[in-house]
Amino acid sequence: MACDASAGLPWLRLHDLRHACATFLLASGASPRTVMKTLGHSQITLTMNTYAHVLAEVERAAMDAAADRLFG
Repeated sequence: MACDASAGLPWLRLHDLRHACATFLLASGASPRTVMKTLGHSQITLTMNTYAHVLAEVERAAMDAAADRLFG
């Protein structure tokens, strides 16, 4: 379902906003459990399976930050 055309966003679906919310939360360092609760998922596996691609980016950033601290 598209958003109301009068809002000027006929290409945007409400689901897209949920996905963006989850993506921004994870990229900002929120725990998957927090994202699960925010989105109203009943199981963490749904959140993890749906947003695993974001977690890979977050994990890489964490590893890079740890390497910077360890090795300068």
